Amino acid sequence: MSLRGGDPAEIGGYPLEARLGSGGMGTVFLARTGSGRPIAIKLIHQQFAGDEEFRIRFRQEVAAARRVSGAFTAAVVDAAPEAEQPWMATAYIEGHTLAQHIAAEGPLDGAELRRLAIGLAEALRDIHRVGVVHRDLKPSNVVLSSEGPRVIDFGISRATDQQTLTMTGRVIGTPPFMSPEQLQAPRGVGPRSDVFSLGTLLVYAATGHGPFDADSPYMTAYQVVHEEPSLDAVPTALRAVVESCLGKEPEGRPSADELLVLLRDLPADLGGTGASGVGTGRTRDMATQHHLATRDTPAPNAAPADSGRPGSTGTFAGRRLRSRWRPVLAAAVAVAAIGGGVTALQVGGFGESSGGDKDTRLEAPGAALPAGFQPWRRTVQGGRADVPDELRCLARGDALFCGGGGVIAARIRAKDGSRVWTAKSPGIPVQGMHLVGATDDTVIGYRFAAEGDPQAPPSEVVAIDADNGRELWSVPSGAQSTVVTGRTQDALVVGSTVVTVDASNSRLEARDAHSGAGSWSTPFPVGTQCSAVPMGPRLLAMCATDAEADGLEVRHPTLYEIGLASGSLGRPLALDGPAVPMGVADGSLVFLREHMDGPAAVGYDGVVRVDPSSRKVTYSRLATTYEGTPGMAEGTLFVSGQTGLVTAFDPATGRKKWARQTGVEGASGPVAGPDALYFSSATGRVVALSPDDGKPLWTTNPQADGLTGQQGASPRVTVAGRAVIVAAAKNTLFAFDARKPPKAG
Repeated sequence: MSLRGGDPAEIGGYPLEARLGSGGMGTVFLARTGSGRPIAIKLIHQQFAGDEEFRIRFRQEVAAARRVSGAFTAAVVDAAPEAEQPWMATAYIEGHTLAQHIAAEGPLDGAELRRLAIGLAEALRDIHRVGVVHRDLKPSNVVLSSEGPRVIDFGISRATDQQTLTMTGRVIGTPPFMSPEQLQAPRGVGPRSDVFSLGTLLVYAATGHGPFDADSPYMTAYQVVHEEPSLDAVPTALRAVVESCLGKEPEGRPSADELLVLLRDLPADLGGTGASGVGTGRTRDMATQHHLATRDTPAPNAAPADSGRPGSTGTFAGRRLRSRWRPVLAAAVAVAAIGGGVTALQVGGFGESSGGDKDTRLEAPGAALPAGFQPWRRTVQGGRADVPDELRCLARGDALFCGGGGVIAARIRAKDGSRVWTAKSPGIPVQGMHLVGATDDTVIGYRFAAEGDPQAPPSEVVAIDADNGRELWSVPSGAQSTVVTGRTQDALVVGSTVVTVDASNSRLEARDAHSGAGSWSTPFPVGTQCSAVPMGPRLLAMCATDAEADGLEVRHPTLYEIGLASGSLGRPLALDGPAVPMGVADGSLVFLREHMDGPAAVGYDGVVRVDPSSRKVTYSRLATTYEGTPGMAEGTLFVSGQTGLVTAFDPATGRKKWARQTGVEGASGPVAGPDALYFSSATGRVVALSPDDGKPLWTTNPQADGLTGQQGASPRVTVAGRAVIVAAAKNTLFAFDARKPPKAG
């Protein structure tokens, strides 16, 4: 839908492209970030901007949406709840709502219906695990994306540790999909109210009508509270599970975790209704039809998926089912057996859900914890609020060296998170900092100049004494690495040497990391701009012509091997196409080749391998273009999609090894630990995957209020033996034993 007269041209600096829809509270627009990523912006109607009660509710909506960062919701990209006209931007999820699909195509059945049920239960599990109750689960708030169902619109949700608004007693929701307690006592609504709503939603998806439909919303509400549901047209295998969700008392319903157990053990095709009616009727409730017809706000949620197998791969583990659920579960399994086959129920195994009696945890043989280690959580003081996600750490022995987020460097004890020293940058107007690396006695950091400030010092590489935090030396440095290589590598530590680009962006320089004494200085080849690229103990220069670098379109880079002792450059080796260096595999430097859409890179479509010794360059195509954050570990390439899909590739052939959907949106990584690969988001949510097949080993809850769905962030996890240390937004650090990760649930 095109923009209308009177619509703004931009919101929050994001140019608007189209109007997605409008509802009673606001209008949703399609926009794009500076990198071209599509987002949906909900702009609150002007008449509500002065309503303090509404502003409080909108702030709660933003907070709830930020808190939920699973693979089954839309990630918050930006928000301004205090703006004159409040707004919130989320990732744009492409797809029809369930309401639109049912209206156009009719009800779902078979495997499609089962996938929807499991996907929505997984969504509720993730929402409830972080203490949020959605309270408005209905067909127009479910988007059927290519990666599975997404739950959107947290407009009347609340955290379970918050009170509802005290100034209102209004009942808010949509009667055909509300729970009895939501209609009778909305202040007492808890997670199992969402389970009731999910039950009504599944009936609607299977039959085209709700279980309590009546001629008016008032009669519908009466039937929700007092009458039994109409389930005759629901497939028999699903009926027992749905019936358990629709109990009048919240305590009689399963939790989201328990519901997943029930759903996953149903047959793949769900079978028929076992009754004379058929499960494919059209929508018959006029009140519901009217509600869906008058609400024209499609899903403001997010982006086309990376290819690969969608869906959750986690299994329910550890939590013993309450005794009241044994008969219902037995009935569901019996029905499934009649329908043709049943999967044995596994309780007490390995998986994302935790808690309970026999919870098996990741073993890490051969790795030890730092002496005296206990799980800990700390904030590294000195961070800047406008640089929320730059803190990164590396481990050397029992010490953690961290930098970024307004801190040049800090030394922290790995065992308990206590601070040894912190080197800040007081009084210097900098745009940001990042950690470069460390030797046995020196920590190297990089601080960016504040753009547009003539009084600001130049960008600098700074050396800090590892023992006491004293600044040893600093040197002005250029910053061309992101333009040339696609990665932030403006300085490198190779052995005991630091390699930088001079302030005029004309030469590479090397100096001793501790003393700062110069070793060599090598001019760039004429007419080029270069960046150093590490290759294990070796070093390469990656260069682009001035025209390509100045135009921000490096499509024909050239490699030169650098003599570490002298700085001399070897013979040039040309590469075809824009490429991002990832790491070393089998003696070759591995690149991911960027896919260009005009001047913009929109993902990765190939692998390039370079052997500097033989000067052999090999190109392999990927099966499709993969968008997300790239990484490399254990000789394998990875791309982490912004919606949580992790795909692994063989760097020798470009062949996809495996793909796993995780609940960690915008994950960076991987970081290799003992028998696991770790991926983490800015919220501090971590998933551990098996290196062999990507099987999820465990997932933690979010630990900080950070943005999800990001792309291009550097890895946030550091491994110190068996200890996992995670850097999250707002300079938050937390650490735990890999065998005993924080329980999710």
